Amino acid sequence: MNATRNQQKIVCLSFIVLFFMNAISTAQNTSDGPVMTGFTDIFMPIQPEQITDNVFKTIGADWTCITAGNEDLFNSMTASFGGWGILFSKPATWCMLRADRYTLELIRKEKTYTMSYFEDQYKNQLLLFGSKSGRNSSKMKETTLTSIKTPLGNLSYKEARLIIECRLIEVTTVNPDDYYSEEGKKFVTDAFAEVNEYHKLVFGEITGVWIRK
Repeated sequence: MNATRNQQKIVCLSFIVLFFMNAISTAQNTSDGPVMTGFTDIFMPIQPEQITDNVFKTIGADWTCITAGNEDLFNSMTASFGGWGILFSKPATWCMLRADRYTLELIRKEKTYTMSYFEDQYKNQLLLFGSKSGRNSSKMKETTLTSIKTPLGNLSYKEARLIIECRLIEVTTVNPDDYYSEEGKKFVTDAFAEVNEYHKLVFGEITGVWIRK
């Protein structure tokens, strides 16, 4: 009888140990990398045609947070140039990025990325993403935003109010000879003088749109 009770205690203790080991492992995965569960508890899908934002305000004043990479290595940057529309008969986005952007490198590598938008209270975090390069800084560890993975495996943030997922269509290099305003020509030539390469126009097919519930 005592032997049976001891065996029962051992089995019970084993289950308790396994339970706590699993809990610790789950906590570590959540804190060290992107949150992988609960996305649909926070966000709901809509069609691109259902986006009600004013694109001029959303991109020009609120700014876009562009995120690319995978759960092991990802980076975000801030952009205020770009738009949404139709390309090759599909809903699409476009943005204009400096050729040396680390996020652009990750976009080309992964062929997917997100464009996320936030309420004004998160403006300082967007300023952080825009003030440093993730290539040679630890800015992704400095942000207070909480990374999260979409059902398609793309990365954004739990605090976003609107997330647009994109599949890379095209990266085109701008040519100053194609600019017919002095302002545009000066913009691209000045940037070229800094990095010895012209800006890139990045086009992406919209594969998903999510808004906060």
